[in-house]
Amino acid sequence: MKYELPRGDPEAYGVSSPGLLEFLKALDTGIDSVHGIVLVRHGHVVTEGWWNPYDADTPQQLWSLTKSFTSMAVGLAISEGRFALDDAILPYFSGDAPPEPSANLKAMRVRDLLAMSTGHETEPPNADWNKGWKKAFFAHPVAFKPGTHFVYNTAATGILAALVEKTTATPLSDYLEPRLFEPLGIKDPLWWKTEDGVTTGGFGLHLRTGEVARFGQLLLRKGEWNGKQLVPRAWVEAATSKQVSNGTDPGNDWNQGYGYQFWMCRNGFFRGDGAFGQFCIVMPQYDAVLAVTSGTGNMGGIMAVTWDKLLPAMKASALPPDKSANQALKKALKGLSLAPIKPSASPSVKTAGKTWKFPANPRNLEKLVLESGKHGVTTLAYVRDGKEWRIECGSGKWIKGLAPWGEDWPEPVSASGGWTAPDVFTARICHLDSTFIHTVRLVFRGDEIVIENELNVAFGPTRKPDLRGTAEPSGSGKSSRRHP
Repeated sequence: MKYELPRGDPEAYGVSSPGLLEFLKALDTGIDSVHGIVLVRHGHVVTEGWWNPYDADTPQQLWSLTKSFTSMAVGLAISEGRFALDDAILPYFSGDAPPEPSANLKAMRVRDLLAMSTGHETEPPNADWNKGWKKAFFAHPVAFKPGTHFVYNTAATGILAALVEKTTATPLSDYLEPRLFEPLGIKDPLWWKTEDGVTTGGFGLHLRTGEVARFGQLLLRKGEWNGKQLVPRAWVEAATSKQVSNGTDPGNDWNQGYGYQFWMCRNGFFRGDGAFGQFCIVMPQYDAVLAVTSGTGNMGGIMAVTWDKLLPAMKASALPPDKSANQALKKALKGLSLAPIKPSASPSVKTAGKTWKFPANPRNLEKLVLESGKHGVTTLAYVRDGKEWRIECGSGKWIKGLAPWGEDWPEPVSASGGWTAPDVFTARICHLDSTFIHTVRLVFRGDEIVIENELNVAFGPTRKPDLRGTAEPSGSGKSSRRHP
């Protein structure tokens, strides 16, 4: 297809397979947990791999890497004359303005929102993205002259998304569809919206790892794709260049400066990135792009491994073929996997035919049945919000299924599970379209059950409050195999 990047052996494009193996090993053993990587060199995909149960075909939440796509929408809208880079932002949102705007708020320009230099001393509140989030942004004190003070500001990107939608009368995803998404082969992108219908410009876009890599290649080529200038060259150059200082530590990749919704990196690179390790790293000096999807609290570790292991593997010219190392690399890529739960004990409790009921709780869990099946598969059958769900857990392996994310929104998951103590069944559930992995421990104490739930990463505490339930009287759960 016209949007696909060609593939090639690493050595043909100046990348050492042994060096890539070292890079891959460092990610696999040192970072918990990488989901997928795609490396592009000289316009060719030379390495791509996904850690089972993640795959190439499932879009994943990009979190703040979304901001870099919003930047492209802003640049396109400016090129079409919808608004200007130095326009004051407040007149476009007069209905959300405070009664007496400060001089600094009146001076805030589109470019200040792009560069995270709005003049705010702290980030405006945006926790729930309720219908008052725009008013909350403009009501937040602007302590500094806009353009002079960097503060990371997701709400500012939301205002930019709202600006594009207001001036084009088009949802952001629809606006980018013919201009960016369709030419790059980005298929049916899911993009969250706020409660008042505005696209969440600062987060919420879901893409496949390969689609992120193609976006990076577009940036590397300064907006050109297959001989067509999709985004103005001058805009890409400005957006991916330092526009504001954001720190003084030369060894910190978050202190190298900020562009228009892009971070500058060490080594003269730039990147879009998102919480828990979503990366589009562009390395112009190496004519290379690295796309990463992951769910880790060690984002800096991913970049450190890239600088330490990947850069030495990329050479100035093609390398002699290395068939043996290339085969070893392919084998390693094929064998990538996150560790599933492996049983380490035999159960001492009887769960057959039992249904555990739960009092009212924040997670709206009502009932749970633990079903043992063939070939080591155990099913968590439960009722949440009045709806029945079933998650199959593989013994020492991953099994794909669906689980709820909010009301009436099933999302793809993959789960493994087994008895890790005589009275404890442990399940690990990967949310394949996001960064989150739940480790759930069912602790049985006679007719009582305690559910312990811990996330790999979170914006708040990773450990959720325990839930406690009790078994229904004997016999009342006999029909629960299909209806827990």
